[in-house]
Amino acid sequence: MFSACSDPSSLSGLSWLFCYLTTGKHMSFYGSFGTVLFLLAITAPTALLFGFGGAAAARSTFAPLRWFGKGYTAIVRGVPDIAFFMFFVIALDQAIEWIRHQIKCPDWPDAVRQGNDFVVCSQAKMPLSSSAQWVHETYGFALAVLTFAIVFGAFAANVLYGAMRAVPHGQIETAEAYGMSHRQAFWRILVPQMWVYALPGLSNLWMILIKATPLLFLLGVEDIVYWGSELGGSKTARFTDYPHGDWRLYYFLGLLVFYLLMTRASEIVLDRMMLRLTRGQATTGGEAQRKAAA
Repeated sequence: MFSACSDPSSLSGLSWLFCYLTTGKHMSFYGSFGTVLFLLAITAPTALLFGFGGAAAARSTFAPLRWFGKGYTAIVRGVPDIAFFMFFVIALDQAIEWIRHQIKCPDWPDAVRQGNDFVVCSQAKMPLSSSAQWVHETYGFALAVLTFAIVFGAFAANVLYGAMRAVPHGQIETAEAYGMSHRQAFWRILVPQMWVYALPGLSNLWMILIKATPLLFLLGVEDIVYWGSELGGSKTARFTDYPHGDWRLYYFLGLLVFYLLMTRASEIVLDRMMLRLTRGQATTGGEAQRKAAA
């Protein structure tokens, strides 16, 4: 990357370390931290949206919609995360390619499912083999976001459903008695108050989501754990300009510090959110604030 690093064999000490840490692969490693943060920034609100939809559906008076909401929550929560990640991504990817295959290659003479192989015409591949590398990476990242959102959305749905039930039903009845429709009471009375009951459970989900980001590697995304293992493994002069022994301990120690800092920063933000939400509320937290002010 730098002209002084053009001949690694002539380097030693801090110069060698500086050049080693600025190679192209290390730049990808540093960029993967942004990938993890970007995943969290997109997945968290998306999962919350899935969860809110699932909780609202589970409370619906329309039976099929209520069955769907409760079924989604129960089924996804009952399947191990790693099994769902492995199954859902493959199934979704093949479903997309099968639909494209039916549209683009209707005269295809062979069966799509050939033993253990799934074979579609080249025009139906998703993404196309001729597509740029960023297209392949974006497609894999989008599948990862959707998978994370569905899994954690089911847990969020369970949390939000319980929070909705925790809001005193008498308040809904009072709002409707004053002329609000059921929809207005839901959005103006129930939803604003449920967050104080939901935040502790959602906080735990956020922490679990942070710890689940290494599963990105299973979905084909080169995350920080992948690069830590790749760069930290033993390297010989035959395969790299910077040979070294097994340094995975140091790389994974760095990842440990990163995750600890992430969780600590999250705890601080979530605690402040809880203080904000409980202010003036008829909850234990709100009562503690009133006594402290007095």
